[in-house]
Amino acid sequence: MNLLLQLSSIKAQSALTISGSKSETNRLLLLKALYPNLSLENSSNSDDAMAMKEALSNTNTIIDIHHAGTAMRFLTAYFAIQENQEIVLTGSSRMKERPIKILVDALNHLGAKITYQEKEGFPPIRIKGVKLNLNRVTLPANISSQYSTALMLIASSLEQGLEIQLEGTITSLPYIKMTLALLQTIGIEATFNENKININNLKSDSIKQTVVVESDWSSASYFYSLIALSEMDTEITLSSYKKNSLQGDAVLVSIFKKLGIETTFGNHTITIKKTAEPIESHLVLNLNDAPDIAQTIAVCCFGMRMSCHLTGLQTLKIKETDRLNALQIELTKLGATIEVTEDSLRLSSSTNILSNISISTYQDHRMAMAFAPLSLKVPIVIKQSEVVSKSYPAFWEDLKQIGIQIEEIL
Repeated sequence: MNLLLQLSSIKAQSALTISGSKSETNRLLLLKALYPNLSLENSSNSDDAMAMKEALSNTNTIIDIHHAGTAMRFLTAYFAIQENQEIVLTGSSRMKERPIKILVDALNHLGAKITYQEKEGFPPIRIKGVKLNLNRVTLPANISSQYSTALMLIASSLEQGLEIQLEGTITSLPYIKMTLALLQTIGIEATFNENKININNLKSDSIKQTVVVESDWSSASYFYSLIALSEMDTEITLSSYKKNSLQGDAVLVSIFKKLGIETTFGNHTITIKKTAEPIESHLVLNLNDAPDIAQTIAVCCFGMRMSCHLTGLQTLKIKETDRLNALQIELTKLGATIEVTEDSLRLSSSTNILSNISISTYQDHRMAMAFAPLSLKVPIVIKQSEVVSKSYPAFWEDLKQIGIQIEEIL
């Protein structure tokens, strides 16, 4: 479904409720599978969370998680310890291009029995659930935090717990800290010192509590962009958020402050308001700890006619699409001058934004949502708009609520 988006301004004041964090939800769903007395509230309604939930309750021998990369990594670890169960874990054609060798090697080192069904190092994989006897493993830390997180999530169910030694510079560190904090929240002893993670064993009947999932900060990023591209004093209130968030993308607060956006924390809410013009015309950021907001920031800077230099983006090459390449192609179509490397993006300031350009989304939810705010500057077409359901099914309806005109076109 292709959508035409257009409007010169949004409502001066709006309020929206955002679904629970996909990242927190998927971690807690796996922990709930290990500790059945754990209860969750405000869980994400995203496709990824639904895929995770369905897979954990699935009794089939073949489990297809489609585009859900987080689910692929987490479920690989989960099924590796389900004794006497054998499954094949597979996904979409893009999923079969996303590497998983580092995680599989680590699990097999611990005693798991995982083999590749097609291409070495990539899904689909066959997993024979067994008891893991070793309690120490080392893996590189500069590729994806989801590998170490997957191991952390199953660690407390191993008889001897688990020691994970991370080698090299850690990418997406806040996601590891999020996992650690969630483990500690439900009563699991876990520490993280000098690149070494230690997690103790905890019996499955030891946890009886309810965890409320905070709303998703990645989803909030698109509204920060909308406010930045809006008239002065425009504001949106979003719920449910907290000041001491576990999510790395909460760095949005400080980043967008540089763009003239103030964030006010209320009772489980944030109000974001445009109070000034950008402090600077060139934005320099290392997004190693929050790569998922890179697309939003790059497109927002283009819309504000700013330049930017974003680094720490090495994980974007192995996401739903090669996000750096996709950004370069689509921003160039709009009139941008942009250069990308394996881990960075450099955007020059532009004086003109081409209108009525069709943006390809590459089966990537964040491409669709990152480009949508540009509709405040020029009419824009978002192709395959349904991809937003991967993380934010209500996105288009929420845009309509705040005043964006959206029309389905051929």
